[in-house]
Amino acid sequence: MAKKKAAAPNMVKRPPVVVIMGHIDHGKSTLLDFIRSANVVDGEAGGITQHLSAYVVDHKTKEGAEEKITFLDTPGHAAFQEMRLRGADVADVAILIVSAEDGVKPQTLEALESIKAADIPYIVAINKIDKSGADIPRTQSSLIENEIYIEGMGGDIPWAPISAKSGDGIDDLLDLVILAADLSELEGDTNAPAEGTIIEGYMDEKRGATATLIVKNGTLKSGSFVVSGSSYAPVRIMEDFTGKSIKEAGLSTPVGIVGFNEIPVVGSHFTTVATKKDAEKLTEENQTKNTRTDFEKTNLPIVPLLIKADVLGTIDAIKHELDTFESDRIAVRVIESNVGDVTAADVQNVSATENAIIVGFNVKVERAATDLAERLGVEIDTFNIIYELSQWLETALKNRTPQKEEEVMTGRAKILVYFSTQKNTHVLGGRLDEGTLKTGQIVKILRRDIEVGRGKLTNLQSMKSNVDSVSDGEFGMQIESKTALAPGDYIEGFDTVIT
Repeated sequence: MAKKKAAAPNMVKRPPVVVIMGHIDHGKSTLLDFIRSANVVDGEAGGITQHLSAYVVDHKTKEGAEEKITFLDTPGHAAFQEMRLRGADVADVAILIVSAEDGVKPQTLEALESIKAADIPYIVAINKIDKSGADIPRTQSSLIENEIYIEGMGGDIPWAPISAKSGDGIDDLLDLVILAADLSELEGDTNAPAEGTIIEGYMDEKRGATATLIVKNGTLKSGSFVVSGSSYAPVRIMEDFTGKSIKEAGLSTPVGIVGFNEIPVVGSHFTTVATKKDAEKLTEENQTKNTRTDFEKTNLPIVPLLIKADVLGTIDAIKHELDTFESDRIAVRVIESNVGDVTAADVQNVSATENAIIVGFNVKVERAATDLAERLGVEIDTFNIIYELSQWLETALKNRTPQKEEEVMTGRAKILVYFSTQKNTHVLGGRLDEGTLKTGQIVKILRRDIEVGRGKLTNLQSMKSNVDSVSDGEFGMQIESKTALAPGDYIEGFDTVIT
């Protein structure tokens, strides 16, 4: 719970910023659709929300108070963990949504970890109570089993049964959100220079570098300059979440700003200054502070990737997928990542880098880029559904993993009798201790468990008959080897496999 700030003449109650989190199909988007009476699900490839957006809604409490709530819409797929973390970091209150049919799922717990990391209060929404398979008591038990102790079940976490489809219980849920916000005593100084968080950034083909911001303190006014890291923009084109042009934005308001010198880093803090000179000075200072180090050095073969996506948040998601790829034989390196379509310049940039791949998500490939890629042998792959991208990445990277030979032991035997030798052919008697030995197999010769040489099994006999293999008991053998063998030595047969 946030500590109450010291009173100031311009401090006023700030509307809560709320994030809805949970499993991919437990109804987050449907809940937001109902709350804001719009539909975004049908416009999303694969039926899941894949961008971070923000919306402001009005809510009248049971007591008759008129309140505003800002909702962040965060993606549900596992690859968008970074985006969800960012959503939780900027939010004041979280709603953890759980299906009354399915109960707690792994992504539910992953979302909960993000909420706990952000240290914000949360409310549990048990959704889909209108479904025939809904079982609220079972869902409550599922929550308790996963240490989510809701009110009435031995805990103090507020919860509400809802149907995001019909709207049942949603007013009660929003009342709980307002209560949680009031307990956190959210306040802001309306006269202070605006500051807050960048929640999305992308390249608008017609208008240039654009970003979505949430104002957490102060008032953002037209004519000032927004600064975030090495990026800055004059506040000339400012739009609310409906796309309407506005002159100023108050506390907890999401706004779109057009005209950045470069796309700001998503999740970064922004401040405002009065002049362009001040903005340039501050970006220079920020660049000095945030000088980035090179990749960690590695002796492994490197697979370089150039990532192009429609928005910065998607690049975060792709990088998250790459983080899940583990190999002791190759290292993946993102050599460049930015928003926009794949161009011939991108192809040219990676053409001199062996094994480089261009990965695009929700972007087009310019014809000139396709033609150049074919001539230069550069691989380009584009996707618009994260599942397909995830599967392709794993396959593509495995295909580029260098193969290696591995020796797999098939059997081990002890030399009991040494009969004779002619040139490098040794006639021996032995006893199989484990596994199987085969004619034609290469064997290791061990003395006191130390390899002293290798040979080839040219003949095996069992019961005085030639056999292709032996699997137990005593047997005779011929081994071709330049190494001298003696009773008490061991031999281990092995197969060489490519992995």
